[in-house]
Amino acid sequence: MSLPVLVIAANDDWPTDRVVIELTGRGAEVFRMDTADFPQQISLTGRIDWGHDGWAGELATVHRAVELSRVGAVYYRAPGAFQFPDGMTAPEERFAAAQARAGLGGVLSALDCRWVNHPTFMARAEYKPVQLDAARACGLRIPPTLITNQPDAVRQFTADVSGPLICKPVASPVLIEDGQLKAVYTRRLTPDDLADLRGIETTAHLFQSWIDKSHEVRLTIVGSRMFAAEVHAGSDAAHEDWRADYGSLTYATTTVPDDVKGGMRLLMDRLHLTYGAADFVVDPDGRWWFLEVNPCGQWDWIAAATGQPIAAAIADELQGV
Repeated sequence: MSLPVLVIAANDDWPTDRVVIELTGRGAEVFRMDTADFPQQISLTGRIDWGHDGWAGELATVHRAVELSRVGAVYYRAPGAFQFPDGMTAPEERFAAAQARAGLGGVLSALDCRWVNHPTFMARAEYKPVQLDAARACGLRIPPTLITNQPDAVRQFTADVSGPLICKPVASPVLIEDGQLKAVYTRRLTPDDLADLRGIETTAHLFQSWIDKSHEVRLTIVGSRMFAAEVHAGSDAAHEDWRADYGSLTYATTTVPDDVKGGMRLLMDRLHLTYGAADFVVDPDGRWWFLEVNPCGQWDWIAAATGQPIAAAIADELQGV
């Protein structure tokens, strides 16, 4: 009998729904939870003693429970923030959240089983400076990059690369302003932008040399398997950042050059990731330029557009197939 798979994700995350359907269709035992349900709808009982292996106890809802020592694999994908009872003060909520993170998060992180992906490794891999340095060390081609809050450094970088520059967020491109969800996309800088760099000093900015594009590639890695899809932009906005105009995009499956395959395998090992969604620019000469690998990147839309069996691959990895 196979061991249970613990799925930790937001309740409304539909790509996770696909993985759960795939697993249950195979007869796997799945316990799904969202950290947003702790502590009000999920209870934790964890115990560890000298002379016994690992953490014992259970996670439980009013309907179901899973024994911690039996968990064979964990699928971890962007769960929600802890939710506490009404009436707590803001300092009390911050204290409770820290205890929940260290308690529930600590016990779960200690589970010795297959992970896709372990949150400790995800947290480090999400740093773009870490990714770029690791990618370079693994033999992947990366664009010249500057991270700074100094306008003079940008001017010097412009002179050094002698070509167009782009600017993009160093961290998540999403923010909430006036109750609205907004995204900050990659933007190619104009001469006017470079002539007036006021505001650069307010925080860290990432600048890169613009790479002429034939097209881009979304490379989804699951364990030893790689699913590559060309992304062709159908508008000027999508040519700068394809996330700005999904409606104009077309896709085609493609093969991965051997040097990129080898570099990505080394990179995933170096970052201790089992799953990653990597983005590449392919220039007119056919060279692949690594931009980033997202340890929690979206995959469902590209699987739907190309027919790539990514949900099945994730289920395989969780079941050790």
